[in-house]
Amino acid sequence: MKSIYIIPKRDNIEESLRLSREYNACFEYNDFFLPSILDDEEKKKELIAFYKSLPRNRNNDTLHGAFLDVTLHSSDAKIREVSELRVRQSMDIAKELGIRGVVFHTNMIANFKNQSYMDNWLKANAVFYRKILAEYPEIYVFVENMFDYTPEMLLELAQELKEEPYFGVCLDYAHASISKVPAKKWLEVLKPYIKHMHINDNDLKNDMHAIVGRGSIDYKEYTNLMIHNLMDVSVLVEVSNLEEQEASLKYMKKEEIYPMV
Repeated sequence: MKSIYIIPKRDNIEESLRLSREYNACFEYNDFFLPSILDDEEKKKELIAFYKSLPRNRNNDTLHGAFLDVTLHSSDAKIREVSELRVRQSMDIAKELGIRGVVFHTNMIANFKNQSYMDNWLKANAVFYRKILAEYPEIYVFVENMFDYTPEMLLELAQELKEEPYFGVCLDYAHASISKVPAKKWLEVLKPYIKHMHINDNDLKNDMHAIVGRGSIDYKEYTNLMIHNLMDVSVLVEVSNLEEQEASLKYMKKEEIYPMV
């Protein structure tokens, strides 16, 4: 599903709708991952109703799910209970909106190389997401690399869930670019499981969420990699405001950056 995504801005929704029309872009909602929203039923319903009222098709839209302090693999039962609640709240919102899928983070301690910790992370995430996929049929669960050092753990999770048609990797190419492994390697290793992506730019050291083309990431190489590997995935331009979104989209169109090829 080769398509471009942007983050809609409720305070200037007409401009978001214009960009969506101009670039045939889907939305990835970033309004719902904060605990203050998830715990405010009135505000949550208001936001859902607002997005449902817009004159557009939401079927292919996505949602950034809860990720702050979400630890599905915690050895603390109470932390695990709240983490599972946050994931289900995110999935409930996606179901109500009638959208394609939800993005979650790996949320592992990247430099904690204890084998029992890594084994538990893998088992807990695989068991829980398999349960979630059964509870919410036909809604994709995308798990995104956060500040993971290497792609190995995400690869193992994807392999564990490879029989689940609605599970996929969300490769954040910018996060991969500041890891200990080249972004090219991340893409090549995770290729069979990638179903969604996030892109923005940075200095190859810090997660800056800069305008695409204004940092140090080689987006020509990225495009060549996508074409060479016959990738056909959706891509969110994950930058903050409308001006940065438009600047990124214009650059991508002018330079023929994937998926604008």
